[in-house]
Amino acid sequence: MQNNKTCILVADDEKEIREVLCLLLRSEGYEVVTACNGREALALACEDIDLYILDVNMPELNGFMAGAEIRKQFDAPIMFLTAYSGESDKVMGFSVGADDYLVKPFSNMELLMRVKAILRRGQIKTETQPKTADICRLEDLTIDQNRQTVSRNGEPISLTYTEYKILDLLIRNRKKIFSLEHIYQSVWEENAVSDSAVMMHIKNLRKKLGDNSRQPKYIKTAWGRGYYVD
Repeated sequence: MQNNKTCILVADDEKEIREVLCLLLRSEGYEVVTACNGREALALACEDIDLYILDVNMPELNGFMAGAEIRKQFDAPIMFLTAYSGESDKVMGFSVGADDYLVKPFSNMELLMRVKAILRRGQIKTETQPKTADICRLEDLTIDQNRQTVSRNGEPISLTYTEYKILDLLIRNRKKIFSLEHIYQSVWEENAVSDSAVMMHIKNLRKKLGDNSRQPKYIKTAWGRGYYVD
């Protein structure tokens, strides 16, 4: 996008909310693209978008449906905005690939802090040549920690930033058991604990890796304690 600015797509059917978020984010130096419904957000989705902020309850195509379709094509992080704080709604959001979930009404400061945290977690280290020491293997998986990519037998596996960060955390600390709280604090870099967020990302990660939760090959479960890799 223009001047290499970080670009954020904001989709909300309420004009006032779009305008407020647009002014707020632009005041922080971000470039902002807006959409008034999920279908328009999907049409505007592209490689140049660094973060999607999607309202859940939008006409034509709701936020969850738009997010699910966006996630099929792009790996940029997604934050959902919703008036519902129920656990089932959060699980639904994380199940379609959300990286964060913010309940209305929220403060401007909280939104900005979460946006900065998501973008910080998702920042890719760019190196022209990967170092051998930064490439590790887990069974038939190859993890390039320099480029933050994962492949199986040469075939790339598309992970969201958050999914990669969880896998990377476990691989860098083999045989160490991480509780849900420890994973959340390490990856999200926040003290508040959201067990459902971690569990849903582990579920999605296992699915993409082709892992069986009952007899896991990659991410093992220490019942009542957490997760680890050998």
